[in-house]
Amino acid sequence: MTAIQLYRLANRLHKRRVPVLPWVLEKVILFAFRCVVPLKCDIGEGTELGYGGIAVVIHERARIGKNVIISPCVTIGGRSQIFDVPVIEDEVFIGAGAKILGPVTIGKGATIGANAVVLESVPPGSVAVGVPARVVRSAESLSGPSASHARGI
Repeated sequence: MTAIQLYRLANRLHKRRVPVLPWVLEKVILFAFRCVVPLKCDIGEGTELGYGGIAVVIHERARIGKNVIISPCVTIGGRSQIFDVPVIEDEVFIGAGAKILGPVTIGKGATIGANAVVLESVPPGSVAVGVPARVVRSAESLSGPSASHARGI
């Protein structure tokens, strides 16, 4: 059983107002996988945590879309004195060790490179890398005449 499977079970139990057991499952996730996936966070269907979710930390108010791949050691959280937290849209890939912090939106189909520190929103279909992260390739750059060549078609 993986961390995301335990989260989904605990989340269903929490929504049905089952006492104690969801909290126990949340602690099992923490101790077994060294992973923080709060019951209250919103994670879409098909989302996967790489290597079972080892060392992943997700803020309880974060929203994560469908079919997102979250690699190990990723942090999706807030920043000091800022209430809003990240929103990850559908079909995003987040590389190992990446940090996504504060009131940012990661657009549909975006890729976040390994160890990137994302402090600003990333447009849909873009690739962001670095510390702090910057967009190195955007969806617009792939829509020109050489788009089929860039995609390997």
